[in-house]
Amino acid sequence: MTRQPTQAKAPLAERMRPQAIDEFVGQRHLLGEGKLLQRLISERYLPSLLLWGPPGSGKTTLARLLARTTGAEFAFFSAVLSGVKEIREIVAQAERRKKDSGQGTILFVDEIHRFNKSQQDAFLPHVESGLLTLIGATTENPSFHVIAPLLSRCRVLVLEPLSAVDLLTIIERALADREQGLGDWQLSIDPEAGKHLCRIADGDARSLLNSLEIAANLAEENGQGKRTITLAAVEEAIQRKSLRYDDGGEEHYNLISALHKSLRDSDPDGSLYWLCRMLAAGEDPLYIARRLIRFASEDVGNADPQALALAINSRDAYHVLGSPEGELALAQTVIYLASAPKSNAAYAAYNLVMKEIRRTGSLPVPLHIRNAPTSLMKELGYGKGYQYAHDDPHALVAQDHLPEALAGSTYYSPTNRGYEAVIKDRLDKWRQILSSRRKKDHV
Repeated sequence: MTRQPTQAKAPLAERMRPQAIDEFVGQRHLLGEGKLLQRLISERYLPSLLLWGPPGSGKTTLARLLARTTGAEFAFFSAVLSGVKEIREIVAQAERRKKDSGQGTILFVDEIHRFNKSQQDAFLPHVESGLLTLIGATTENPSFHVIAPLLSRCRVLVLEPLSAVDLLTIIERALADREQGLGDWQLSIDPEAGKHLCRIADGDARSLLNSLEIAANLAEENGQGKRTITLAAVEEAIQRKSLRYDDGGEEHYNLISALHKSLRDSDPDGSLYWLCRMLAAGEDPLYIARRLIRFASEDVGNADPQALALAINSRDAYHVLGSPEGELALAQTVIYLASAPKSNAAYAAYNLVMKEIRRTGSLPVPLHIRNAPTSLMKELGYGKGYQYAHDDPHALVAQDHLPEALAGSTYYSPTNRGYEAVIKDRLDKWRQILSSRRKKDHV
């Protein structure tokens, strides 16, 4: 297919934007033979869609190509630059178009996750009526940012980051295309340079082509009128990689989940990797510190009581040092927590007791362990029969501390791991002593 002319000075990423479905690279799970979008295209039918995927995965390009296959008018709308006024204008134009020619309108909303509720409500009725076919693009989980009525009327399609094979295909096309690409430059690229470009692009075609364009300008001639893009040129072009990260969205929770589970599985290497991924992406180190404190209680617990103290200290160290020096304290803590013995016995006991309280309600405190600051309370039996533990040689007394309805219940079951094994041994011995005393008291 003959490409439409683009501005000569447009960035390479814009010039190389596919002009037909068969030029589109990637997303074979949607566009492959017999897959959803391929079938919809063949039937020239398009429902309202939400395209959810990382930057540079082809959301905008795919929306434009889908519109062409249906013959509908394509209305581009930016959630960042436009508002309700522009929505009304698009609706009015769509109504005239449908009345005059019967042509439908596809409303493409870029970064739809940036729309607030009232803005989404503004075009909801027109999506419901069929006046507008909505295609929304978002890098963040739609279930977090798109209102439920609109979400229920759209099919969510998940776009994947482009694979290394996809990215290499895009490089080859850009170097070969004489009309819109770099074909007239007589360029070649070293295999290692191409691999590095793909690795740094992290599945983002736009980032890839932007970096390729810079590297092409840095490529030196070999004396025969040809130029080669070397690894050195690529490394010069790519000064620093900005990792994909949606603070507060799905990827944010994916990464903290990966960190937490790597810690729980006692993998210091995996734990340190996910910590550094979050820090490199710009996560608030104090948020990570808070999660490490929580982990120290929830998953290490009394198997290593020092873990909680170290986690709190790492937070304080970051407060004092700031970035980047303070991040080393977080790394030290992550390695310590991953390497520590694990126990969720305290966490499990806490949940068990809270469940018990919800089940039984406000059971009365046993009289013998109630406070008795007044004579009336003493007359009512408050504190009567209380045994003072320090009067016993072992500091142990055989008396119940739970409400009568729960007497004899056990909630905390220490493990045999780490320091908790010491606690378990101690509690077992104490329980044996108290059991013997109770038996003697009943004789």
